[in-house]
Amino acid sequence: MALVHEMLTEGHSRRAIETAHGASAPAGRARWRSPRSPSPTGATTSAFYVPVFATAGIGGMTGYVAVFLVLVAVWCFAGKFSATRPVVAKALARWGHILLPLVLIAIGLLIVIEGGAP
Repeated sequence: MALVHEMLTEGHSRRAIETAHGASAPAGRARWRSPRSPSPTGATTSAFYVPVFATAGIGGMTGYVAVFLVLVAVWCFAGKFSATRPVVAKALARWGHILLPLVLIAIGLLIVIEGGAP
């Protein structure tokens, strides 16, 4: 599995990976299995999502897009609702230029630490 993971991140084709493992896909639709979860560093995100989207079909892709759009709308509504509260708006106006970088740095550090980076 590590070889497949490495080959996918290096951009090898499905056929090259199958040849390396001595397997061949049946004629027609390819049989891909996605890793259980992407790497927390984001380095292998394409290795996870490309097979998922490649095998999703029109119904699955429609579902992915619908869920994505609904959740983006929820985040936008939550952001607008929070930012229009007088206390939050005043705090963002005064401290937003300091808070935003600190929050982004904290999220980045959390991802690195949880990902097991040395």
